[in-house]
Amino acid sequence: MPASPLPQRDGIDPVRVKLPQEGPWPTAADYLRERYGRAVGPDRVAGMLARGEFVAAHGPIDADTPFTPGGYLWFHREETPYEEPVPFEVEVLYRDERIVVADKPHFLATTPRGSHVTDTALARLRRDLDLPALSPAHRLDRLTAGVVLFVADPRHRGAYQGLFERRLARKEYRAVARHDPALELPAVVRSRIVKVRGEMAAYEVPGEPNAETRVELVGHRAGLALYRLLPHTGRTHQLRVHLNRLGVPILHDPIYPVVRPASEPEDFGAPLQLLARSLEFTDPVSGEEHRFRSRRALAGWPG
Repeated sequence: MPASPLPQRDGIDPVRVKLPQEGPWPTAADYLRERYGRAVGPDRVAGMLARGEFVAAHGPIDADTPFTPGGYLWFHREETPYEEPVPFEVEVLYRDERIVVADKPHFLATTPRGSHVTDTALARLRRDLDLPALSPAHRLDRLTAGVVLFVADPRHRGAYQGLFERRLARKEYRAVARHDPALELPAVVRSRIVKVRGEMAAYEVPGEPNAETRVELVGHRAGLALYRLLPHTGRTHQLRVHLNRLGVPILHDPIYPVVRPASEPEDFGAPLQLLARSLEFTDPVSGEEHRFRSRRALAGWPG
């Protein structure tokens, strides 16, 4: 994949567009108008073309640039919708020449996605640490706090991402939810989870399980319990879905069991009580054993 000819802006990469291998478009502009015209309007696409804001590897394109099957284009978003800043800091737990380990707060997205673009853990760390090539080795849900691994040296990105793809990284989560004395723990929850793009909630369907979580009880008081969660797999919303299945949805979860209307503002005083508490792995480059633990705590329980 070719490198972007455009620099980052405030820690945000330009958008990359891969042109189809074949199609009816005589020019690249025709394809862009078809792909983006309905969403942003044909006049906006035309204006960006006129200003040279769509760039190929050889430089800006214009309305007459031929369509190149399989080629790449880049552009910066003209503007992004207002994002309410997340009023919590990202803490760096560890840093060397290859990796950065961060302690992400609740509500902050790991990487730009959807309506969360400029205020993300990745963009903040790129700016604050002056590491424009920083990339995530894995991701945490925006509403989940805790330990996240980033790769500082692009030469080793695949090695660290492979830890998660091959399930070599050992992750422990903590969650606060209702205490159910009748719930027999520890227990291993297995199910098939499906997440449809564009829908808020993931859901379980019949079929071969693709998600597995061990759930243990750490302690309980005043009707609430602290649970230790050990995921064997990493499906989207897996821990939230599995605790909801057990009848103890995570405290302050805006999706499970009931999806909160998107129009409701975020309540920074009531974060989802889910924490990626620790991350352990053997460094694939140095062979060193790493164990990182979040310094954050959940409501009513110390770290």
